[in-house]
Amino acid sequence: MSQQRRGLGKGLGALIPQGPEPSGRDGSPSGERHPEPVNGAYLEEIEVGAVTPNPRQPRQHFDEEALEELRASIAEVGLLQPIVVRKLGPDRYELIMGERRWRASKEVGLDRIPAIVRETGDDDLLRDALLENLHRQQLNPLEEAAAYQQLLDDFGATHDELAKRIGRSRPHITNTLRLLNLSPSVQRRVAAGVISAGHARALLSVDDSDAQDRLARRIVEEGLSVRALEELIVLGETGGADKPRRSPARSAPNPAVEEWSRRLSDAFDTRVKINQGRTKGKIVVEFATMEDLERIIAAMAPGATDR
Repeated sequence: MSQQRRGLGKGLGALIPQGPEPSGRDGSPSGERHPEPVNGAYLEEIEVGAVTPNPRQPRQHFDEEALEELRASIAEVGLLQPIVVRKLGPDRYELIMGERRWRASKEVGLDRIPAIVRETGDDDLLRDALLENLHRQQLNPLEEAAAYQQLLDDFGATHDELAKRIGRSRPHITNTLRLLNLSPSVQRRVAAGVISAGHARALLSVDDSDAQDRLARRIVEEGLSVRALEELIVLGETGGADKPRRSPARSAPNPAVEEWSRRLSDAFDTRVKINQGRTKGKIVVEFATMEDLERIIAAMAPGATDR
């Protein structure tokens, strides 16, 4: 399988200066913001076959289902999160972080992938430099989400640390991370700027990836606003052949219920939906990670998460 060449600049790749060009010029448009130099690290596109796994990798088992999902995402969107390597010699590298990403890229047939080539053994120094660059750079929503996720996974950053260091709210970080749960086709449209982050967040309430894709096409073809998209989703009009019928006696949303939904969303810093039925209802509280779930539970019932 031949590789479809994809430009660098996804996730942390947008925060790391690339290796020096032979001519010393990158030909970028005037006024474009560039990452600040990062001590002991640079970004380079390297051959997949030039990478040797880390013999000290403690992880021996990789979940096959999760690996298959990653392969499908890479085949559709490309590798959003660069691997981290150190140089062993001319065109030879040893893997430091990202073995799942490296394995999946190799298995889908990519020839070259983006990598952070690290020249220092200080993880904290590299993490802090990336956090500082994340504060400076203007990334598209998907690049931003990929950068957050890689900082969380590879460098041990926390949601609170990200929020404080880059001057964003914790809910913003959590909601941005959720964009990585979208179908690969929708992620590609977000990365290209074809649909907005607001549209993307609305699509997250649709569980079926095919339905997400159908609605994304309608956004482009019909120029749907975020509000119009949300109404389609509430009415169940996702475009599927087997979509459920709407009840003819569907009542208008209760303003009091909507107000409580807004208040709870503000109180817990996440999206809260209240569904009111004929005889009973339910409250749905969304979370992004286990850390986020623990935070919400602690807010609902102080002391419940104490061990």
